[in-house]
Amino acid sequence: MANKLKVGVLGATGMVGQRFVSLLEGHPWFEVTVVAASPNSAGKSYADAVAGRWTLPGDVPATAARLTVGVAAEVEKIASQCDFVFCAVDMDKAATAKLEEDYAKAETPVVSNNSAHRWTADVPMMVPEINSDHMGVIESQKKRLGTKRGFIAVKPNCSIQSYVPAIHPLWAFGPAKIAVCTYQAISGAGKTFESWPEMVDNVIPFIKGEEEKSEQEPLKVWGKVAGGTIEKAAAPLITAQCIRVPASDGHMAAVTVAFDRKPSKDQILSAWKEYAGRPQQLGLPSAPRPFLQYFEDDTRPQTKLDRDAGHGMAITIGRLRPDPVFDWKFIALSHNTVRGAAGGAVLTAELLKADGHLAAK
Repeated sequence: MANKLKVGVLGATGMVGQRFVSLLEGHPWFEVTVVAASPNSAGKSYADAVAGRWTLPGDVPATAARLTVGVAAEVEKIASQCDFVFCAVDMDKAATAKLEEDYAKAETPVVSNNSAHRWTADVPMMVPEINSDHMGVIESQKKRLGTKRGFIAVKPNCSIQSYVPAIHPLWAFGPAKIAVCTYQAISGAGKTFESWPEMVDNVIPFIKGEEEKSEQEPLKVWGKVAGGTIEKAAAPLITAQCIRVPASDGHMAAVTVAFDRKPSKDQILSAWKEYAGRPQQLGLPSAPRPFLQYFEDDTRPQTKLDRDAGHGMAITIGRLRPDPVFDWKFIALSHNTVRGAAGGAVLTAELLKADGHLAAK
């Protein structure tokens, strides 16, 4: 389409890749021109490659259905067909890190859902409403990579994107300690109830690596740009427990917070109501309005009822009340494969384009 940036989706046949393809259908700024996956799917039409394993409501988007699946590892070939790529490959961390750098060095920016570069010091790990200033490290990253337009940007782990957005508007009060328990849907493991019947009527109190990510990644999001890298924040201290629950989509968090300067309930509610990040200020296509939604009803938010708020991009909050050990506690909810994965990456790409970091080749 005229004036739209050409987009590649790496790992397009997986659950998050499918979500990318779905969200990008009819996007006003971006057009999917190439889909890529493992050699097992190569040469098939996208519709045939996902036949029998399309996990989303509705049919495969017509535009993508006709595309022939390429091989993600054929970097030059895929890069020649697009202006930038979204990455959702299912590979080990070292292989993913190399693949993403190879695309960046082929002068094709990468906006990644993967964890491989989240702790690379000159790679921005963005929740667009919170740390858009971290784009300031991109020029330093380009110098390291020896590129003119190629770079990598990533989104954080899905588990932090329910509670970190709720804490951020309260930063002026000095959040010092956070205890959080996340109740995470099975799609976070790339599963459905059909593929993971053991999760029906079940709860598993362990998700490998998730608690470490939940405790550490917010500190990079809240870090500062210094000398061409991102220095993680020293506070708050976060302790997390992450539990897999029998929900198809939606990550819920039970959050307890201690502040240096305890705010009143009215101050917290006002901060949530008034907060808007740069995506809202710029009117980006995927930006939810409002970003944060608070429910007075003590039975909300509910995963099934509220995960799709703001087309899956809003954060819903409820049950704000005093805590006898810390200061305040509340419940928050996000859609893990939209805001927490593909949708958050699409919004990141929109912000990168708006600030001049993404352009046609």
